[in-house]
Amino acid sequence: MDHRITIDWTSCKAHGLCAELLPEHVALDEWGYPMVGDDPVPTRTVKRARRAAADCPVLALKLAAR
Repeated sequence: MDHRITIDWTSCKAHGLCAELLPEHVALDEWGYPMVGDDPVPTRTVKRARRAAADCPVLALKLAAR
C-alpha cells in the first residue's frame, strides 16, 4: 500500500511543525506554508508521518493510503 502526504489547505495556518517533524518530505515556502511532493512515503517513515499528522496543531497534515 502506498502512503502519501497531503495538506488540507483550508485548515493549514503555516505553523511549520510538519517541516520540523518530517524535513525529508516537507519543505516550507517563503510564507511558511508546507510544500510536499507526490512521492510515496517510504515504509520506514510511515510511523513518523502518522505522528506528524497527529501532532499538526490544526490537523491539516494528512497521510493518505492509495
